[in-house]
Amino acid sequence: MTVLVVGSGGREHAIAWKLSQEKNIEKVFVAPGNGGTAGESKCENVPLPGDAAGGEARRFLADFARKVKAGLTIVGPEAPLACGIVDLFRKEGLEVIGPDKAAARLETSKSYAKSFMEQYGVRTGRYRLFTEYERALHYAKQHFKVSSHDAETHDAPAKNASEIIPPLVVKADGLAAGKGVTVAVSPEEAVGALSSFMKEGSLGEAGKTVLLEEYVGGREVSVLAAVSVSPGKPGVILPFLSARDHKRRFDGGKGPNTGGMGAIAPVPDFSLSLEQDFNARILRPTLKGMEQEGMDYRGFIFFGLMIRNDRCFLLEYNVRLGDPETQAVLPLMESNLGDLCLAMLENRLGDFQPAWKDGAVCAPVAVAGELPGFAGYPGAYRKGDPIKVDWEKLAGTGGILFAAGAANAPDAARDPADAGMADGRAALVTSGGRVLAVSAWGADAAEARERAYKGLSAVSFEGMAYRADIGV
Repeated sequence: MTVLVVGSGGREHAIAWKLSQEKNIEKVFVAPGNGGTAGESKCENVPLPGDAAGGEARRFLADFARKVKAGLTIVGPEAPLACGIVDLFRKEGLEVIGPDKAAARLETSKSYAKSFMEQYGVRTGRYRLFTEYERALHYAKQHFKVSSHDAETHDAPAKNASEIIPPLVVKADGLAAGKGVTVAVSPEEAVGALSSFMKEGSLGEAGKTVLLEEYVGGREVSVLAAVSVSPGKPGVILPFLSARDHKRRFDGGKGPNTGGMGAIAPVPDFSLSLEQDFNARILRPTLKGMEQEGMDYRGFIFFGLMIRNDRCFLLEYNVRLGDPETQAVLPLMESNLGDLCLAMLENRLGDFQPAWKDGAVCAPVAVAGELPGFAGYPGAYRKGDPIKVDWEKLAGTGGILFAAGAANAPDAARDPADAGMADGRAALVTSGGRVLAVSAWGADAAEARERAYKGLSAVSFEGMAYRADIGV
């Protein structure tokens, strides 16, 4: 079978890597792919005419899937799902993994998702929806118990509000490329976020409507799952092993939020009782809602959980696999990913019994760090720096390099002696903020972590930075 994978990040590299190992997969096209997918066996990158979410690119992808007789297309990122790529493929009789545009609203519209959770009894934090800046501002001021003058002038109250009042979560309604959530611990932070989203239009239409949510503190857990729901048929959601992403930029969970600084799987403190609570209060109500809404959802879903007082609360849905959680979970999957996808499409998911490896995986992420004139990820960062990889050392740790913001080096920048080329692999250069992850398996979490960081030490590029506490 030939498979087309849509996307260019670390998640898509992990998907392509997994598929390339399966005997019944002859060829994997990745559109547009990255420097890592270009080096995988059976894989070939496919340049796109513009962003994958654009109309021209979606038309190209459908035509390409038909041309190469792809038996399966897997859509990785959220943007093309939000724009209806699945609707186009299904209309033209092409097999595709992902929710249609209507079902994708579980991620693309936070207000729709919260309403869905509320209607079908999914346990989540309380929230209020606002379309008017002044009303949102008033609600935020009441939350922090500050005067109108304090809020308007951004003056902090006499007492430190963060010490006596829980934070307020300010969340843009639409897709915002990871920039639409602010956990405000002070009135000035809340006012600043509201002003940026609603008055200044920093997120465009995505920030014109906002949700002000109860802050649910605790331990974060991610559960990725396969979904097979078709109108008029009993549906199935099949959860994978639990994972934990580390969102904050610096060790100890400090600094700004990022798209993810590393992940582990499974999560040691996600107990059987918590799994049962998740199934009862999150998964089953979600499935019931999907069925009653008549969704056409044959794809993946991401449950972003917070564990508080031994209960699971749902923070958000993503309508695709998470990144970097995928880089930690897929190396533990012994079953064929291609077979799983076909079971989803053919409504056989209930009969699919996934097999998982014992042990654990740790996957720290290397990012573009601070350099003169550049703040470093998640701020401004350099591009085009050569990535040196000691492939022999990396292989000795059992580590797998999953590229994200890494591209093939231009011919002029290639230096085999300097770039660590081996086994026919092309030299790489940095092209994004989250450059790569190194995933490593271990018999337990401690061994996985030790091997992952040894593997990461085989990689270097100018300004390279990473958290040293992934999995601690």
